[in-house]
Amino acid sequence: MNLLNSDDFWQFACQLYSEGDMQARLLDYQNQQGKNVNLCLLLYYLDSLNLAISQAQLNKLAQSISELDQHVLQPLRATRGYLKANQTEIADYAAIRKDLLSAELKLEKQQQYMLVDVVNRMDLAACKTPDNIALYLVNM
Repeated sequence: MNLLNSDDFWQFACQLYSEGDMQARLLDYQNQQGKNVNLCLLLYYLDSLNLAISQAQLNKLAQSISELDQHVLQPLRATRGYLKANQTEIADYAAIRKDLLSAELKLEKQQQYMLVDVVNRMDLAACKTPDNIALYLVNM
């Protein structure tokens, strides 16, 4: 059992997300390929720790966050998109946008905690050159 720390993962994810074109790349995975950004970040994190996951483990991770993603985060993103497109008609748009972004960030962090909880119950394989993200992008 590998015990990952949620706070360490959060810090890693925030750092990686802010590097170079990573934000654009992750949002492309999300918007063009329907991938989950937090799952992508976890896979990059596991790579950085030289830990590899199997397809079955990846499927379990994806399943563990699918309801929160489908019922909460995706609708929240759609709401933000709608408001942005209609911001001239929305009184106090800037404050509403800020509140929605704050809520989304808290929910993203919750989703990361969920992923770490699930991965901590898995036996992961040590690997010198893991490429977990490729497993996700190619096979799912």
